[in-house]
Amino acid sequence: MAEEDFDISTLAAYLHMLPAQVIRLAERGKIPARRVGGDWRFSAHEVHLWLEDRIGLSDDSELAQMETNLERTDKQSDGEISIAELLPVEAISLPLVARTRGSVISAMADLACNTGLLWDPVKMAEAVAAREDMHPTALDIGVALLHPRRPQTSILGGSILALGITSQGIPFGGASGLTDVFFLICATDDHEHLRILARLSRIINDADWLAELREAADAKDAHRLIATRDTELSS
Repeated sequence: MAEEDFDISTLAAYLHMLPAQVIRLAERGKIPARRVGGDWRFSAHEVHLWLEDRIGLSDDSELAQMETNLERTDKQSDGEISIAELLPVEAISLPLVARTRGSVISAMADLACNTGLLWDPVKMAEAVAAREDMHPTALDIGVALLHPRRPQTSILGGSILALGITSQGIPFGGASGLTDVFFLICATDDHEHLRILARLSRIINDADWLAELREAADAKDAHRLIATRDTELSS
């Protein structure tokens, strides 16, 4: 079996499903799969993209369960993901001075670079723009969860986030209308990316909290709101 492939049993354990459930998904074309010598094989990267799409369509209870499952299958896990710890104040900009998709992406990469953990913001911006060309990450709540298609491990010293809020919404692709809140997810591997995405999706899933974030006075105030929400979800 290729290094990045799952078979039926390993994927079932990873997804916390029964093997029969995984087989049904494969037979019905509901999960990326291929036959190798009569056996089902699943590319780890394609499975992660499939899970990413599922996260985007999940409600809070489903996201909470997915968070738990992802934590259980993370061999390096020290517990729950903390968005507040991954998003330092210096990686937050209110307002983000940008009026086009390209300038937003570049500005967000520069913000992430402020942490000292992103070494090539131009390369990150190019990877994020390529991902947006494939499928826009803007949601119908005016938030975009920017990220490259594959982890940019060669230019990262660790997983980090950045946050920018523009003074007015801008067109950012898809059918989401205008977008004014932008998170950039820079993860060092696919699994951690999914864990971050699941927790961040839960954080922004509260409309009242999101309205407070948009009214934050400055970067410190925005970080306080995120830290408080993080704590609420962990309690």
